[in-house]
Amino acid sequence: MSAPTTARPLPIRFRESDCDVAEFAGLVDRTTDLAAYPHAADVQRNVLVYDSATLRAAVADDAGREAVEGELVRALTDGPGVVVLKGAFVDTGVVDRVTTAFEAMIADEKAAGTAKGDHFAKAGANDRVWNALEKLAVRDPEAFVDYYGNDVLALVSTAWLGPGYQVTSQVNVVRPGGKAQDPHRDYHLGFLSNPVAARYPAHVHLLSPVLTLQGAVAHSDMPVESGPTLYLPYSHQYPQGYLAWRQPEFREYFAAHHVQLPLAKGDAAFFNPALFHGAGSNVSADVQRVANLLQVSSAFGRAMETVDRVKTAKAVYPALLSRKGSGASEEFLANAVTTATEGYPFPTNLDLDPNVGGLTPLSETELLHRALAEGWPAERTNEELDAYAARRRTDEV
Repeated sequence: MSAPTTARPLPIRFRESDCDVAEFAGLVDRTTDLAAYPHAADVQRNVLVYDSATLRAAVADDAGREAVEGELVRALTDGPGVVVLKGAFVDTGVVDRVTTAFEAMIADEKAAGTAKGDHFAKAGANDRVWNALEKLAVRDPEAFVDYYGNDVLALVSTAWLGPGYQVTSQVNVVRPGGKAQDPHRDYHLGFLSNPVAARYPAHVHLLSPVLTLQGAVAHSDMPVESGPTLYLPYSHQYPQGYLAWRQPEFREYFAAHHVQLPLAKGDAAFFNPALFHGAGSNVSADVQRVANLLQVSSAFGRAMETVDRVKTAKAVYPALLSRKGSGASEEFLANAVTTATEGYPFPTNLDLDPNVGGLTPLSETELLHRALAEGWPAERTNEELDAYAARRRTDEV
């Protein structure tokens, strides 16, 4: 992803004070030119709309595939940042089979008292299934294969991330009366508080969006009144956006200028994770809006070697306590803790490892800092680390 054009040189770090809603408005106030995207069928409210049958024909040879993949990347970077893929699933019977499995998961989790809520929406009429990908594979492997063998999902994922990508899935059901999400940017930096996000250098703010791709498959017809996703085209190009989306003036701008497109069952939408977006309110009388939310991650978001961080943390904790007792500085101890532990709380099992005071669960690094601050004995620290590890497994899926 090329760095967005800015009126001033890129700073070392962004700050909330850098965020200017007038500058933001000037960036997003533009018109999508259909002629610049020869494989697109239409532009609706500044969003590029593709016919999946046309794309399938266009990628029949290597040259055609390269042209289509390049166009999708331009659409998600220099373009509006969102594409709708009509008819991504020709056989909507496959979608219905997976919906049946999703409904069974929701019923099971409600019966067990383990149903979970949303990151960005108030509790209410919405249902959410975390790790629906693994749960579907276990519950109905044939439906899993028929569904995820889809060529259009693979086309856009490969275009954005290349081969070796990883898919995760969360089911979102918004029933009549279900409330909208707050407008937001998404994973990774979008899940961090502003003070934490501001600690990451500016170039990481530009890097984060190219490590993931956000998408959704419509599992029901989604008229506008049912609350399909709200988008603000071109908002992904605002460099300071990860610090801006919570600010009232940016939310007000989003509320006044967002767009919303209806989807039919079997359609898919994909967007740059830095795009300001949020699920809409379902004000319909009887439409249950069902979407399979897809997050596709780069193969490169991982280290070269496997390290058992729990084992490492257990091993070094007594030495950390000893150094603390000998007067070692907090900075010295923090550097050692950072190297020994997992500083980012994802990936995890969100059924067992809920958010703590925000959008993220407790990280292993935070746990060890707390242990040192409170002077836990090694036995308690080991127990807490074991519990941390257990919350991250999917044995109960």
